[in-house]
Amino acid sequence: MRIGFRGELADEPEIRAGFIGCGSHSFRNIYPTFQFAPVRLVATCDLRIEKARAFAAKFGAERAYADYREMLDTDTLDAVFVVVGYDKRGRPAYPPIAIDCLRRGLHVWIEKPPAAACAEIDAMCEAAQSSGRHVMVGFKKMFMPANEKAKELMEAPDFGRPSLLTLQYPQRVPDAARIAAYLREGEERGPVRGFLDHVCHPASLLLFLGGMPETLCYERSASEAGAAIFTFASGMVASMQFTGGASTNGGMEQTRIVSDSGKHILVDNNVRVSLHRHPGTVYGAAPSYYLGAPGQAAAVWEPEFSLGQLYNKGLFLLGYYGEINEFARSILEGRPPAKGTLEQAWQATRIFEAFAQGAGKRIPL
Repeated sequence: MRIGFRGELADEPEIRAGFIGCGSHSFRNIYPTFQFAPVRLVATCDLRIEKARAFAAKFGAERAYADYREMLDTDTLDAVFVVVGYDKRGRPAYPPIAIDCLRRGLHVWIEKPPAAACAEIDAMCEAAQSSGRHVMVGFKKMFMPANEKAKELMEAPDFGRPSLLTLQYPQRVPDAARIAAYLREGEERGPVRGFLDHVCHPASLLLFLGGMPETLCYERSASEAGAAIFTFASGMVASMQFTGGASTNGGMEQTRIVSDSGKHILVDNNVRVSLHRHPGTVYGAAPSYYLGAPGQAAAVWEPEFSLGQLYNKGLFLLGYYGEINEFARSILEGRPPAKGTLEQAWQATRIFEAFAQGAGKRIPL
């Protein structure tokens, strides 16, 4: 038995899960989703046993551990959630932990960024294939309701063919030589690690909306703001604007999808979605702008932030619930995750790697 959205008891199955990592991000954004998703938290694990015990008590786990291997040996689990950040060399610590869990027959959910290099993703893919288990990556942009709505609108038959995609994200672009050194030597505490940590957000959204691009070319300013151009086999072009240095006081992100049929979709700040259609005016011959039937005017969707609805909660607006729910249900239904896959993790990591080749070049992806 689990508790449904309305607080009623629901006779539905749950996965039995352990959790490796008891930090700030997981406390705010991952553990709280379990009250809504079909997840039974069995055990927590952290290098500091007192934190693991505190998280277990707060979120209803039965046991706490300081060594995840002991947790895997002791408890009967279906899956493991891993939110651990970076190792001592400044590289994401997920690949070896995920591979260890896969080899023990468990499904694995890991936070982004999944790895520092595509070769590490390849190793996870091999372990997943050998074990018959799946790894899902927390690419929250793919699960944000606003982005899911935008994709639904762009795939409607009357939208036309997408021709241009623009993504704005508040991130600086480090020097290519530093990215190359990180890939080669694996030690970085500054801007490269920050770039790896955050570029997967717009990159995963790019993959969600447009698929894997064929080429990348970018330029960066003296202050490390920058812009990248991606080309696609479909003929679509995408622009990714890195607005590092801009205000972070709201309005940080914007996504625009332009069709070839007089329509475009705009997603403002991950919340407000609007579909714009040509109102039927003719240049130089329209005495009033207020023309066209409601079906020809712009349509807008946004939360009202007044009622105590689930859609007004950050856990839902930011995609965290969507990630965890999809992971749990994919296990219960015996299928791979629909998105946040290792293939998409490889693609996002390949985009990161490509920036090491330097600005002003057409880089094959």
